[in-house]
Amino acid sequence: MPIRFERTVPILRIFSEEKAKEFYLGFLGFELDWEHRFEPDTPVYMQVSRGGMVLHLSEHHGDGSPGATLFVETEGLEELHAEVTAKKYRYLRPGIEDAPWGARVMTVIDPFSNRIRFSERKRA
Repeated sequence: MPIRFERTVPILRIFSEEKAKEFYLGFLGFELDWEHRFEPDTPVYMQVSRGGMVLHLSEHHGDGSPGATLFVETEGLEELHAEVTAKKYRYLRPGIEDAPWGARVMTVIDPFSNRIRFSERKRA
């Protein structure tokens, strides 16, 4: 039987559940799929998703390092840019840049210094 990988789910380190929800749910439009704590007042581990993109966000020490970068192949970059720009998020107003590899890229930085680069190939 050949080896097959089903999907990749990055784990991003966060330090504030409130700030993470404001950014990922409020600003980027993700849905909260679930969250888990071992006990009340312990770090949260949660899953957020939007379309085919799934992320795990963790307050647990050792679950990733702040400052990670995710590269996301995207369709509808202009629409995503318009959507997030219209929200007038207080801490970030991303632009779209032309990348030297023939794509357009919008980079967002979460409150924990993690970067998501949404990249769309230039249309012919």
